[in-house]
Amino acid sequence: MTDASKKTSTRRSSASTTAKTAAKKAVTPKVIKETCEPCDSLKVAFGRQLRYDLSRDDQSEAGMFHALAIAVKEQLLDNWRDTRKADIQQGKKHVAYLSLEFLMGRAMGNALLNMNLTDESRAVLNDYAVSLEALEQQEHDAGLGNGGLGRLAACFLDSCATLDLSVTGYGIRYEYGMFLQKIVDGYQVEQPDRWLRDGNPWEVRVPQHNVTVKFFGHTHSYTDANGRCHMLWSDTQDVAAVAYDMPVPGYRNGRVNTLRLWKAEATNEFDLAEFNQGDYTEAVAAKNLAEQITMVLYPNDSSENGKELRLRQQYFLSSASLQDLLRNWVGQHGMDFSEFAKLNAIQLNDTHPAIAVPELMRLLVDVYEMDWDPAWDIVTHCMAYTNHTLLPEALERWPVRMFQYMLPRIMEIIFEINARYLDQVAHRWPGDTAKLRNMSIIEEGPVPHVRMAYLAIVASYSVNGVAALHTELLMSGLFRDFYELWPEKFNNRTNGVTPRRWMAYCNPKLASLISSKLGDAWVTDLAKLEGLKKFADNRSFADAWYKVKQENKAELAKLVAERCHVEFDTAMMFDVQVKRIHEYKRQLLNILHVIHLYQRIINGDTQGMQPRCVLIGGKAAPGYAIAKLIIKLANNVAHMINCDPKVNPWLRFAFLPDYNVSAMETICPGTDLSEQISTAGKEASGTGNMKFMMNGAMTIGTLDGANIEMLEQVGDDNFFLFGLNAKQVEELRRHYRPWEYISASEGLSGVMSLLKSGHFNLQEPGIFDPLVMAIESPTDPWMLAADFEAFRIAQLDAANAYQDRQRWTAMSILNTAASGRFSSDFTIAGYRDHIWNAK
Repeated sequence: MTDASKKTSTRRSSASTTAKTAAKKAVTPKVIKETCEPCDSLKVAFGRQLRYDLSRDDQSEAGMFHALAIAVKEQLLDNWRDTRKADIQQGKKHVAYLSLEFLMGRAMGNALLNMNLTDESRAVLNDYAVSLEALEQQEHDAGLGNGGLGRLAACFLDSCATLDLSVTGYGIRYEYGMFLQKIVDGYQVEQPDRWLRDGNPWEVRVPQHNVTVKFFGHTHSYTDANGRCHMLWSDTQDVAAVAYDMPVPGYRNGRVNTLRLWKAEATNEFDLAEFNQGDYTEAVAAKNLAEQITMVLYPNDSSENGKELRLRQQYFLSSASLQDLLRNWVGQHGMDFSEFAKLNAIQLNDTHPAIAVPELMRLLVDVYEMDWDPAWDIVTHCMAYTNHTLLPEALERWPVRMFQYMLPRIMEIIFEINARYLDQVAHRWPGDTAKLRNMSIIEEGPVPHVRMAYLAIVASYSVNGVAALHTELLMSGLFRDFYELWPEKFNNRTNGVTPRRWMAYCNPKLASLISSKLGDAWVTDLAKLEGLKKFADNRSFADAWYKVKQENKAELAKLVAERCHVEFDTAMMFDVQVKRIHEYKRQLLNILHVIHLYQRIINGDTQGMQPRCVLIGGKAAPGYAIAKLIIKLANNVAHMINCDPKVNPWLRFAFLPDYNVSAMETICPGTDLSEQISTAGKEASGTGNMKFMMNGAMTIGTLDGANIEMLEQVGDDNFFLFGLNAKQVEELRRHYRPWEYISASEGLSGVMSLLKSGHFNLQEPGIFDPLVMAIESPTDPWMLAADFEAFRIAQLDAANAYQDRQRWTAMSILNTAASGRFSSDFTIAGYRDHIWNAK
């Protein structure tokens, strides 16, 4: 058994033990038949798959993984089917969750945990002399998402099923994920993420639910004998949306919800006439054009073709999902839509699916022949919009000409929506043409654009932010005019993460220790972790807690050694920042501090210094040059540090390539200090910060996103706060002089001098000049120079606290104890009660 297998074996067996009591206490929801049992046991199903369905005589680990995955899926089928039937019979309100990303990670361990099949699967595999952990390593992370947005969606699906809510996730079945990240000479190199190359055993193709999505063509109208005007969208290029379903089991409650993913295929495989004439390329052109839509997650949109493909993806997802939703309704209720909004909610996960607004209008008016007003009434009573960004440039805008060319009927509907909506604005602010211009869905100019966020706000009955500060800034800044017009629409739902994957599964040793004191109910009621507070000063419990943390750090050190070829010492503080590489997340500020520590060491200034290992990981968008340069700097600095024997006893630094969900399952249990250092007012919420907090890491961070609420929960003494707040950032922006901060900080001036000297790029002169210029620019929106000195002092405070083992361990326990507020169960309960009204 490999080291990785031994590690995961210990983790998983502990997780199974932790959850046994909860399984006994679990109450089967009334919607599921309590006597329902799978036709075959897991053992029988696994043997059958291994021997017959997969024809695997060699019993390779890859073959055995697929056999086990299909056997586990079989155990879900009866409950999956019964869940759908019961939801229909009982008339439960249904929620369609539209998201362009679902960062699910690996499915095996989560499914076994939620179904309480971990021990049984081990027993089955024992007969084949193979470990469950070895098979889990064969599974590819599903390439269905990029960062926090997609991971949040995955957590939400888990919580919806666990809370017994009727929710279907709708997404795209990308053939390739964002990309596999390789580091070559310090640079990020993107390679295709062929996550489906060995198939996906968890999915079920359901061709009976296929629909057709239209593109291009033109529109015309006609009036029928009754005087009703009809719009026709004809001569279109049609694409088949093929449905693939993945099960989403709740935590031991019998409910199995669905993640429905759409794959784009040509309506006709190829043109037979072209083929017979010998033009083979043209014969399959339609097939190739259709399949491009779902080929790659987030195509590079720096080119016109990339932008067009991105818009096609968004419309494809929205149209297919809404057609599916309406077809199911008509199948159950006929053409009576009077109760549709009462029994359906459509949650838009950020602006990506905002095009669902005009598409639902098109379907209701053009296909189901409703009049405009009742159709709009349905739309505005079932659409809800979650905003995930404070960056204006991240609010999608599409050229009107692109819409008119690609989606002519949709553009007509958007114009109509805008005209009627602006009439409301004009009545609210008579004669205020500036207000009309600023609030219009259509942004005028040399190249008019459609503002997708505005479209979502106008049509939605609920607009929510994802952290208290984020929502406040939306209402007072980005969407202030809309808040003044419709204050009742706006609300906050702070993000959360599922404690099943992010504690019970990924940190079973800690879970077992917690359960030994509190019982197992915390797995579905994370607020019960508050009971840990009374053990923070208990010496024997603290020693056990410290022991678990050290064992988890050893597993993280193995991962770093394997991926980065850098040896992390578990006696040192593990300082970690893993997330998407972006200037506002300020990995560059972290690197500047690492350089500062490096300078102190080579200058012999190590008196009282706490040795630390620093880990950074994340991907930069392929077209984001500065972000990719930050990765290059991180790797060059790491090389200089790790090759210097004088520095190694005090500091080690690594950049983890190809950071993903599976890596995070090892990283967050083994982290001591979590870096959440975005420029205040830029991070909507963050969810990585919550995962680290749940697993007992301390946070060093700014007053940004959910950090603020985390600080409120855990208290000033257990959080390392630094830097400007959002209001101070905005005030400073008007007269920012970074050189004043650089010259006033001995540490930062030394770092900048070392950077400018080319010390970290001796063979590549000048490559880091853009980063130096960005730091020294008075227009730097990220305020790195202004926050550096406060960051340095906060890092000293963290280092000093870490040297007091007893104090640090108590702080770790208190962080976990205060994390209950950040369970996605709590968040989804808020959506259920205050947005979806799905009690």
